[in-house]
Amino acid sequence: MDGHRIQQYWSHEMEAMIETYRQFEILIPAKDGKGAAHRGEDGRYVETLIREYLKRYLPRELEVLTGFVMRPAVKTGLNNKVRKSEKDSNSTQLDILIYNSARYPVFQRFGDSVIVPPEGVIGIISVKKKLKEIDIKHEVTALKKASKLCRCCNDEGKVIRGPFLALVSMDSFKKVKEPTDEWIYKKLLEVYTQEDCFDDLIGYIGSLNKWSIFKKRPRREDNAEYLFFNHSEGEMHLGFQFLITGILSVYYDESRNDISRPGFTAFPSRRACNKKLGDIKVAKLR
Repeated sequence: MDGHRIQQYWSHEMEAMIETYRQFEILIPAKDGKGAAHRGEDGRYVETLIREYLKRYLPRELEVLTGFVMRPAVKTGLNNKVRKSEKDSNSTQLDILIYNSARYPVFQRFGDSVIVPPEGVIGIISVKKKLKEIDIKHEVTALKKASKLCRCCNDEGKVIRGPFLALVSMDSFKKVKEPTDEWIYKKLLEVYTQEDCFDDLIGYIGSLNKWSIFKKRPRREDNAEYLFFNHSEGEMHLGFQFLITGILSVYYDESRNDISRPGFTAFPSRRACNKKLGDIKVAKLR
């Protein structure tokens, strides 16, 4: 099987991205020599770097943003009132939102920071400079909650495929007692239950320069299979390709072909007009 050119290309792109971050560390070094000074800015730089690389390769109608998902309990589609018993709810701040702004509106926007309705969310990515053991449960739980907010139906009442979920880092701290794949998998078991659906489970966890954990879509509907990949020499392409593949698999999923009007506006349920002004006759509707 070929594909060597694509693999080599993505590997070079990831090497370039990681080298760009190393240049940042050189220009703004920490006093102890580990990473860059100003930890907050250091983390934001990594987040921005990954966002900029994703922007290069995704379809133009997919924006790579940051912000919140807000799910209003209002009518969707033509007359879909399935949310009438819910309450307005929102996610925590999300590092990266992949959003289809060509087909769906935005509640609020300041630059790349947005608040969006759930229907147009294609992917949600949490970013860490260095992935620690304490990060796994916290970040995966936040992603699961955001995924549940994005659970939507089309006009026919069919559930559309949920957003691709990922936790990405430039590097990771080693755990001495257990291999990386084992302690991360154990953390996932602490977060997920049999009540969660397949889409609510994280699709990718990885240190882009070292290893990847990818969720495979199996033949059995009640089973989510996680696969671990140690990046060998020349395999730096794996992590970023898993990200791109996961995002595009949601974007092109057939359940998202039928666009439903999002829950974007709301009126008081019993609000009547003050008066009717009158009618104007027309030839036909269209």
